[in-house]
Amino acid sequence: MNEFLSRFVYIMRSKVSEAYPNCNKETIDGMLAVIVQKVVLEMEKGSINDMLNLVKETQFQDFSQELWRAVWEVCNFIVEDMRKMRKREELKKHLQCEEVKEMCKFAQEVGIRGDMLKELRLKWAQEKMAETEFYRGLEQMREEENALSDEDVASSKDGSLQSEEGERVEGENAVGEETQSFVLPKRKGKIQYKIYGLDLSGPKWREVAERLEDAEKLIAPQETKEIEGKCKLVMDKMLSLSDDEDPYQLLVEWEELLEPARIDWLALLERLKEKNKPRLCFKVAELVLDKKSFEPNIRDFSKLIDAHAKEDRIADAERILGKMTEKGISPDILTYMTLVHMYSNSSNLDLAKQAFEDIRARGFQPDQRIYNSMIMAYIKAGLPKSGESLMREMEARDIRPTKQIYMELLRAFAQGGHVDGAQRIVNTMQFAGFQPDLESCSLLVEAYGHAGDPEQARNNYDYMIKAGHKPDDKCTASLLAAYEKKNLLDKALGLLLHLEREGYKLGTHTYAVLVDWLGRLQLVAEVEQVLSKIGSKEEVPFKVHVSLCDMYARARVREKALEALGIVEEKKEALSGEEFERVIHGLLAGGFVQEARRVHEGMQGQGFVSSDPLKVALMAAQAMPRQKPVVR
Repeated sequence: MNEFLSRFVYIMRSKVSEAYPNCNKETIDGMLAVIVQKVVLEMEKGSINDMLNLVKETQFQDFSQELWRAVWEVCNFIVEDMRKMRKREELKKHLQCEEVKEMCKFAQEVGIRGDMLKELRLKWAQEKMAETEFYRGLEQMREEENALSDEDVASSKDGSLQSEEGERVEGENAVGEETQSFVLPKRKGKIQYKIYGLDLSGPKWREVAERLEDAEKLIAPQETKEIEGKCKLVMDKMLSLSDDEDPYQLLVEWEELLEPARIDWLALLERLKEKNKPRLCFKVAELVLDKKSFEPNIRDFSKLIDAHAKEDRIADAERILGKMTEKGISPDILTYMTLVHMYSNSSNLDLAKQAFEDIRARGFQPDQRIYNSMIMAYIKAGLPKSGESLMREMEARDIRPTKQIYMELLRAFAQGGHVDGAQRIVNTMQFAGFQPDLESCSLLVEAYGHAGDPEQARNNYDYMIKAGHKPDDKCTASLLAAYEKKNLLDKALGLLLHLEREGYKLGTHTYAVLVDWLGRLQLVAEVEQVLSKIGSKEEVPFKVHVSLCDMYARARVREKALEALGIVEEKKEALSGEEFERVIHGLLAGGFVQEARRVHEGMQGQGFVSSDPLKVALMAAQAMPRQKPVVR
């Protein structure tokens, strides 16, 4: 009532003000008070819904006929608008009900996306609301009938007449009034059966159901054949095979003895799974796909491809895919989804993109898992910008990326020193509702560290502390590396002194950056002092040994240089091309020509190509072995 009257006053004020433009506000308010009092009086009489008929049939002395018509139009508009608003609110509730959610989930699984899914969701919610209103009407009718029955019982106690046959005659009927009866509403048309919005009441679906029942009897009989005698012995031998043995001969013999149907083949594969011999199970499953009695379909091929993909058996999965195409079975959407995930995990970007485009070419929209796999494929290939473009496509299609995807993109941009991309990802995460945490702030500092921007790196470092996050050792090392790129040693030492005063304990990553920096400056005593804080040699990072080898070789400390070189050569597989060249240049600068050539041979053996300065330095060392080569 309050909502109705507030709307009525709001609309009528504009109409009255328009009809009487010269009246002031007090006069308008007075007119509205009189109109509202009369409307409330008519509403109490119960005639508000029939006010138009009253306008046509009755001459009101209080107001003119035009005024009453305007009042009725406003009332009718408000009542209708309130009814629509209640229906909208009820429709919102049905959009979130479990049954509609299950329908939408099923639709997404079969590949329905976008506008079509929205239309179906609205349609299902409307049907659910109509069903609720129907049963609500039945409940209301039942309550009214019970209320009338209670009134009848009360009237019979007060003196209702009873016939000899026990029939009750109500007092109201005695004066000629008819009793009111209630009946269920009659359905119009035939009864319809719907499953997930699909009408199954048509005659064609009856034929489909009959054919499906016959097909199920042929494809999946109820019982497997009994295995006994020699056939059981052959099967036991097959189950006792090791993963490395070939089951082909035993499988052929078992097939000849049993003449199995599809259900028997499936039972055999289940027995193999129970033995926990995955490689043997894979071999038998692949052989079974070639059997006509197994009647393989696309799902059998795709399941085996998926099983190989989960075990990172790329070659085996591709072989099964080739067999499937040879049999004339084209890959479906589920097979392509499996291929996207498989090639993404194996860092094969080209094949992952091809499978991804095949999904689109078939008219299906990728879901969140497929997008995530493709983004990870781009990240592993060193193309975070392409992954970010795919993430923007997800957002445009109302598919919310996970926090893990945001963090992987942020990490990729940070490690490459792409500060613009890293900052975009952080801003996007905040808009998506993910607040900055310790990891995201540390990665942003790392991004500016790799980019050589110590000022921005320090600003983000200080912001992280103000936000209540305690920087870890890697984050502090990233900030120190930013100072190293600009050779701001005084600011770096000031930072370390400040952290020690605050009770912050430096870790091996921070010390590793400091050792590398001081080693490049040939501050041998200071480096050894820092090394004493790291601890035992086992705790020293491998990168530190590269720095020590370069520093001791240039300082011509032979014993320590050869000791560091020995550690480096033991783990030379972990060296990058840049680290190889640094070690070789250091050895040449210190006069360790023979050792430099040996390290250079190891570098070439790992497939790294020498740079032009390194080639020149080696040629100069060969021509003038006693002369100190020019330092880079």
